[in-house]
Amino acid sequence: MPLSPASITHLASTAEEEAYLHLQKALRLGRYKPGDRLIPEEIAAEIGMSRMPVRESFRRLAADGLVTLRPNRGCIVTGLTFNEIQETFEIRSVLEGLAVRLAMPRMNAETFEELERLLDRMERAGQSGSGDWVLRHQEFHAFIYGMSGRPKLIRQIIALHVLIEPYMRIWFDYVDKPLSAREEHGTLIQALRSGDARHAEAVMQAHIVETASILADYASPARH
Repeated sequence: MPLSPASITHLASTAEEEAYLHLQKALRLGRYKPGDRLIPEEIAAEIGMSRMPVRESFRRLAADGLVTLRPNRGCIVTGLTFNEIQETFEIRSVLEGLAVRLAMPRMNAETFEELERLLDRMERAGQSGSGDWVLRHQEFHAFIYGMSGRPKLIRQIIALHVLIEPYMRIWFDYVDKPLSAREEHGTLIQALRSGDARHAEAVMQAHIVETASILADYASPARH
């Protein structure tokens, strides 16, 4: 039985989503480096699909700021400059600060117990030298901004985390920052416990901004 136009559209969008998520993960993990050219034929063969969904996924990645589409050169992995890294963190600080303020009324004793558990997991990953620290760090922040109850805000924050994750992984490889994560994130939990939404918002903003210059320094190509 032939597929209906609606079914064909659904299959195409599903394949595009699969290609998009596959490439997004690869970019987040640093599999592709800034300046690398993404070859749709190679990626399609790797995933097991046609080139068209892969090409369509490039447009979404470009909208995320992860790649650049250039005439005659195709899809090029985007690298962030020092100033762009700084700006990304500045935007993150504002959005996650807002998320904290919105999330505060929804927080209770169970919230803080979960945050302590997430912090324990982050600390264990840092002590073991595992690259999972970046993932655990993201989980901690995601739990907080996820409580804001604002889907569009959450999507924007996630997009910024995706953009910066490769640099976070470089940072993890070069500095002992994760070893101090307990104290820094513990201070954030205390601010959340205070019940003062404006204070907690300011603490979150400062926490993110203070990270930016250090990460930008270690992510700079001049260091490698």
